[in-house]
Amino acid sequence: MKLTSSLLGRASRRTPLRRVAVAVSAAALVAVSLTACGGQQPRSSESSGSGSASGASDGCEAPSDQLTIATGNSTGVYYVLGGAIANLLSSETDLRVTAAETGASVQNVQQLVGGDYDIAFSLSDTAADAVNGDGAFGEPQPVKALGVIHSNYTQVLVRKDANIESLEDLKGHSVSTGSPKSGTEVIALRLLESAGLDPQTDVNMQRLDLATSVDGLTNGTIDALVWSGGLPTPNITELFTSNPDVAEFLDITPVLPEMQKINSVYEEGEIPADTYKTDADVPTIVVSNMLLVRDDFDDSTACAITKTIWGNVDQLTTVHSAAEEFTPKAALATDPVELNAGAKRALEELE
Repeated sequence: MKLTSSLLGRASRRTPLRRVAVAVSAAALVAVSLTACGGQQPRSSESSGSGSASGASDGCEAPSDQLTIATGNSTGVYYVLGGAIANLLSSETDLRVTAAETGASVQNVQQLVGGDYDIAFSLSDTAADAVNGDGAFGEPQPVKALGVIHSNYTQVLVRKDANIESLEDLKGHSVSTGSPKSGTEVIALRLLESAGLDPQTDVNMQRLDLATSVDGLTNGTIDALVWSGGLPTPNITELFTSNPDVAEFLDITPVLPEMQKINSVYEEGEIPADTYKTDADVPTIVVSNMLLVRDDFDDSTACAITKTIWGNVDQLTTVHSAAEEFTPKAALATDPVELNAGAKRALEELE
């Protein structure tokens, strides 16, 4: 299984959309194997040009091809919506689409550019860093947007017995800053720095995925966690349902002005009380999400994908309520990330 995936990965990076020509019998065997493991499937040699340079086609049709979507942690909203989008595109177009669990935003952009995926979920701050060559990216990355999707809410939870009332109070405590190379980690480190803390020396930083973070908060091995995700996030719902007296939200909005100096995409928002049955709404910092493709992604394919997603939002909302935020008007606001021309055409037609 690992050998097959490795060989496919190397072959896939030879073309923008990873067409791998294989014998029919081998293709069938690999497809079954990879589907069972939740991994990437090989691309069909019958594809009709979806890997051509951007702008090569003025149409709005998707070819018979295979695409993969980079999502996020299996317990997060990216993963849930990514699976729903993959199913939608597979049923409504000639595309065959799969969604893969990843470490989320930073990793997604890196592997999108590297040719491991065709579409990637990303926080808007990470996407902005990517096109500007800031943050985790040493130079501008060749990516464009299909559109803005739902918002991520920065959810900072602390143990009630840890006496933490502000971000500054995290000094000396064990803090989960999220999975390595995730958008959560980017925001967590910026929150700590905006509060005047050095993440490397002032806190015991733990780079944990959300499920492990929630377990650690529950059993006391960590004192706080940072999570950036849509509402509601299943693991956090479970935490408040099963262990309502363990943790509480921290108001992080006092550092918003400093966060906005780093990246202007950060905005103030709130987590409604009925989301997790808290006593009151929780003030927090909000950042939007985007779907990204490489800058050479075919415009016609992008148009078909975009029209299918934003034209069938009602189907996506049955899977997760975060899709209620998917509107053509909001999707167009991708600055500073350039919008793919085909996606722009589709969104303007739907608006």
